[in-house]
Amino acid sequence: MVRTPARDVQVHIHEVEARAALDHLLFRDHLRSDATDRELYERTKHALLSLYWPDMSAYAEAKTEVIAEIMERVRR
Repeated sequence: MVRTPARDVQVHIHEVEARAALDHLLFRDHLRSDATDRELYERTKHALLSLYWPDMSAYAEAKTEVIAEIMERVRR
């Protein structure tokens, strides 16, 4: 992952057809088409933004549970 100095943009770089890349695309496409999960993810991110995070990894880890929950539905 690379970010701009302002940290307003993140770019994830994966090998072609890497599992993580496919999961990111599945997650993105699912959120675009499923309003319920999109709102769940949005609520989660907004709640986490109000907390202090020592680094981006801690913030990302805090989202893991809801992402796993959504991905479970995606894979069904």
